[in-house]
Amino acid sequence: MKLSLYYKLLIFHVVLAIGVYLFRPLALAYFLLITVFFSYKILMASKAYKSFYVLIACAYIVGSEVFLRMNGGTFFYEASKYLVIVFVLIGLFSNSFSNKSLIYLVYILLLIPGIFVAVSDMGFETNIRKAIAFNLSGPICLGITAVFCYKRSISFNQIKIILLALLLPLISMTVYLFLYTPNLQEVITGTESNFTTSGGFGPNQVATVLGIGIFVLATRFFISKEVFIHRLFDLALLGFLSFRALITFSRGGVLTAIIMILMFLGLYYLKVNLKTKLRIKLSLLVFLIMIFFTLLYSSIKTNGFIEKRYANQDAAGRVKEDVTTGRTDLVAFEFNEFIDNPFLGIGVGKAKEVRLNETGVEAASHNEMSRIIAEHGLLGVFAFLILLITPLIFRLKNKTNLFFYSFYIFWLLTINHSAMRIAAPAFIYGLCLLNITYETRNKKLETRN
Repeated sequence: MKLSLYYKLLIFHVVLAIGVYLFRPLALAYFLLITVFFSYKILMASKAYKSFYVLIACAYIVGSEVFLRMNGGTFFYEASKYLVIVFVLIGLFSNSFSNKSLIYLVYILLLIPGIFVAVSDMGFETNIRKAIAFNLSGPICLGITAVFCYKRSISFNQIKIILLALLLPLISMTVYLFLYTPNLQEVITGTESNFTTSGGFGPNQVATVLGIGIFVLATRFFISKEVFIHRLFDLALLGFLSFRALITFSRGGVLTAIIMILMFLGLYYLKVNLKTKLRIKLSLLVFLIMIFFTLLYSSIKTNGFIEKRYANQDAAGRVKEDVTTGRTDLVAFEFNEFIDNPFLGIGVGKAKEVRLNETGVEAASHNEMSRIIAEHGLLGVFAFLILLITPLIFRLKNKTNLFFYSFYIFWLLTINHSAMRIAAPAFIYGLCLLNITYETRNKKLETRN
C-alpha cells in the first residue's frame, strides 16, 4: 500500500470519529456503508483475490466492532460476528478449502447438544434465543473462520494489509475516546476499570481491541523499511493507542498486547540476517523510549493510579487480596458445575443463571474455557481440545506464519479474561492457521524454523 493512501485512510478515520462524536446516528450509517462496500468488493473480486478480500473485510469489521457497539452503530449487539460469518461463508462457497479443516466442523457439532440441554430445562428462565446468540455466536464464528483460513495461502504483503484493515477503525475509536473524555482528572478517582475513559463502554472490550492495534503498529514499526520519519509516525500512533488502553484500567488487553509483541519480536529476530538483527536492536531502543514516556504521561494524567492498578492496589495503596478481581471464584463455580454435570453440561447460557439462583451473584466469569466445560460437559472439553491442539499440530508442519505465536496467544489469553464477547479472538485465531508466502529475497523467512 502506498504511503499516500495510508495517510488518506488515517485522515478519513479521524474525521469519521469526529463525525460520530458530533452526530451519533452516523455510526449506523457507517455500519451500513461498510457492509455494502465490503459485500460488493467480495462478490466482484476475481477468484484469485476473493480470499484476500474476505480477510480484509472481516479484519475491518473486527476492528470496528467495539467502536460501533459503543455508539449503537448496529441493529443488534452481535451483528459484527454475524457479518464476519456471512463474509467467510461467501468465501467458502466461492473457493475450495482443506479437508483437514473439517475438524473445526466437528468442534461446532460438539456444541450443539448443549442447546438441547438448555431448551429441555423447563426451569430455564433466560431468553433462549438471546442466550444461544450471545454464547455461541463467538464459538461458531471461530469454527467457520478456522475452516476458511486453514492452510489458505496469502502473501506476506497481503497479511500486512489485512492487519492494517484491522487497525484503521481502531484509530477512529482512539480519537473518539479522546473526544469523549477530554478531562481525565475529573473521571479517574480510583483503580477500578473505568467506563468513562472507555467511551462509556466496557473497559475490557475496549482495552482488548486497543491491544490489537498496539500490536499491529508495533509490528509495522519493526518490519517496515520506510524512511525513519514514517516509522516514527506509526510509533506516535502506538503511543496514543497505548495511553488510551492503559487508562481504561483494564489490564487484560494491555498485558496480552505486550506478550504478543514479545513473541513476534522473538520469532522475527531468530529468522532474519545480522543486518536486520542490528536494525531490530536499534528500533527496540527507540520503541522502549516511547513506551517509557507513554507510561510516564499516563502516570501523571492518572495521578499515579495507573501504577497502583498494575501493582494490584486500591486507591489507598493497599494490596488487593485477589488479583483476578473475583473471577477465580466465578471460574471455580463453573468447574464445580462441570463436576456435577460431566457429560452434557448444564446447557448453553445457563452458567450465569445457575450462579444467580445458587449464590445470588449475577456475574459472568468472562472465561471461555470454564464456560464451555460447564455448559457443554465432556463435549465441551473435546471441543476446547480441538481448538487448543489443532493449531500447534499445524505449526509443526507449516512454519511460514511469522505471526503464528502472537495470534495464538492472543486467542488463548483473551478467551480467559474476556471470553468471546467480541469477534476478535475468533477471527485472529483463524489468522494463525494461514500459510504465508514470501518473495524470493525473503525466502529464508519461509523455510527456516
